[in-house]
Amino acid sequence: MNRQDFRCFHRLRVRWAEVDMQKIVFNAHYLMYFDTAVSDYWRALALPYEAAMHQLGGDLYVKKATVEYHGSARYDDQLDVGMKRSRIGNSSMVFASGIFRGDQLLISGELIYVFADPATQTSKPVPAELRRILTGYEAGEPMVTVRLGSWADLGTDAATLRTDVFVQEQGIALDMEWDDADKTAIHAVAYNGLGQPIATGRLLQHAPGIGKIGRMAVSRVLRGSGLGRTLLQALMAAARRRGDTDVLLHAQRSAEGFYSRLGFRSRGQPFDEVQIPHIEMVKSLSS
Repeated sequence: MNRQDFRCFHRLRVRWAEVDMQKIVFNAHYLMYFDTAVSDYWRALALPYEAAMHQLGGDLYVKKATVEYHGSARYDDQLDVGMKRSRIGNSSMVFASGIFRGDQLLISGELIYVFADPATQTSKPVPAELRRILTGYEAGEPMVTVRLGSWADLGTDAATLRTDVFVQEQGIALDMEWDDADKTAIHAVAYNGLGQPIATGRLLQHAPGIGKIGRMAVSRVLRGSGLGRTLLQALMAAARRRGDTDVLLHAQRSAEGFYSRLGFRSRGQPFDEVQIPHIEMVKSLSS
């Protein structure tokens, strides 16, 4: 087992509370590391776990967990926990994991899950849709499809995401979330392998040759998995095709670093929009 065997990694740093009297990670914590990496694996599949399992009509239950120790992790070590699906049976799935410090394999493990009815906890066949997504991910296939279209085409799914993020999560008044610009905007919605909408945004014509990106919303449990980058790139590509030379956006200050890493630069002074601190950011589409 080596790092090249894995497409999905969770990175962590060993905390003081996780080491024992020998000043190495207490053995049981490695199972917790595996479980944390499994959560990242579902994010890599672009599947919000609870909503996905509800749609699939079941849930996953651990049947067996094994751990093999090759070396010890110590306080403040930076570790990469690799996770992959290694086998799928009729109702079971086997995941293999490796915990690495650099290229050194410290711990290997195997988790066996059974897909089952949540009410009775009796096993059920792994759904074909889930089998397809798992196999596709390990084969290197993209897990997200971005659709571009009008409000008439995508408005229902975009509205659901925007309501969840802006109204319910951030507390923005419902009547402040919707405006007439939705009717003329180019909308983008990202879908996962189950057809669930998981991210959205829109592109307006701010001025001749200048596009304005806004209403960027990503499903809360999938943030940090690259969805925002994928969606933003799709909207910028749409602006280029339209002939725009620049794009601007009003970024929430908490997201300023995200946009900066994608080549946007701040312009002007911060301001409040819907009672949330914002900053205008711009990017040339030639860069």
